[in-house]
Amino acid sequence: MPKIRTHRGTKKRFELTGTGILRRRHAFRSHLLEHKSAKRKRLYNTKHEVHSTEVRKITRLAPYL
Repeated sequence: MPKIRTHRGTKKRFELTGTGILRRRHAFRSHLLEHKSAKRKRLYNTKHEVHSTEVRKITRLAPYL
């Protein structure tokens, strides 16, 4: 049986930690940053854990992540 192909967009957007947790970057950090506070922008920098309901979908798209 052939290998499953990895969805390239998914591979670029998510990372798997050593303990098996999927991480994602925060939204709202790409543009229109002038009116946002420094604290708000700083909090957008941190990586967040992917919600448990979404993990199955992402692992199907990128099984070898």
